[in-house]
Amino acid sequence: MIPRQNRLGRSRVKVTELAFGAAGIGNLFTAVSDAEAEQAVEAAWEAGVRYFDTAPHYGLGLSERRLGDALRAVPRDAYVLSTKVGRILEPVAPDGNDRANDPVNAPTNDLANGFAAPATHRRRWDFTAAGVRRSIEESLNRLGLDRIDIAYLHDPDDHAEQALTEAYPELERLRAEGVLGAIGIGMNQAGLPARFVRETDLDVVLLAGRYSLLDQRGLTDLLPLAAERGVGVVVGGVFNSGLLADPKPGAPFDYTAAPTELLDRALRMKAVCERYGLPLRAAALRFPFGHPAVASVLVGTRSAAEVRDAAALLTHPVPDGLWAELKERGLLPAEVPTPGEAV
Repeated sequence: MIPRQNRLGRSRVKVTELAFGAAGIGNLFTAVSDAEAEQAVEAAWEAGVRYFDTAPHYGLGLSERRLGDALRAVPRDAYVLSTKVGRILEPVAPDGNDRANDPVNAPTNDLANGFAAPATHRRRWDFTAAGVRRSIEESLNRLGLDRIDIAYLHDPDDHAEQALTEAYPELERLRAEGVLGAIGIGMNQAGLPARFVRETDLDVVLLAGRYSLLDQRGLTDLLPLAAERGVGVVVGGVFNSGLLADPKPGAPFDYTAAPTELLDRALRMKAVCERYGLPLRAAALRFPFGHPAVASVLVGTRSAAEVRDAAALLTHPVPDGLWAELKERGLLPAEVPTPGEAV
């Protein structure tokens, strides 16, 4: 059975409530095999996931290639695929010299950027109109598919003006031409996406890590604005890099060791959830849907087992009273909307 699907803004694109984040099959932090990547995508499909997200950044194109290979056998109209623009991949010569900046020796792997993948290319920031067109064309080639449904401006933190005045208008033209079904911005901050929601005609924001049980910065401005303007929000990073998946000393929060205060809060949340017979991971996955702007939760997975776990947790019943107790104990702010409440 296909899970519930939600429309993104005023577009015709609908996404399932659970989305497959493909950074993991691009060898984020650790390598997975081609077979493991394919099995992860197959498990997502079997679980009813019909929204898949990738980016050139993930493994220097490895994620796009693997995702395209895994999806090629299923009907193209049966799923939604998103990728991102803003980073152009430029080849590195086999002799280790960077063609674009010769004679700089290229690294043998991409671990400095978080991916256990061969450094066959280097990234170059490019939020020009021509860069957007080139990025889309190259992503289509790597994916081996006939179209991309959603394109996100990817991490334009230090390129805000160019992204707003050059890249965004080109995405808007591609949407008008029918090349793209929806356009958006994907970031791990809420401030700049809120500006784009105010000043442009985006369909969707992919917000990573800023709307979770531990971090509600997205609620200050972005989420109310998105709801007001009819912009869909896809929430990523609901486990905050792992702290909400398995809170323990040394667990990461935003890719670094979690501060003591946040670890303590996560452990207290876990204890409350356990009294209700609910895994903390299930509460973390369900929490974002308390806000009406949220259309989907994107979970980065690298194995079939992780996919099945996420799908089961998202549908796990949440006992009455859990959200209220988290608020009563000061573990969630009283004003934060939670599932089942009127907003």
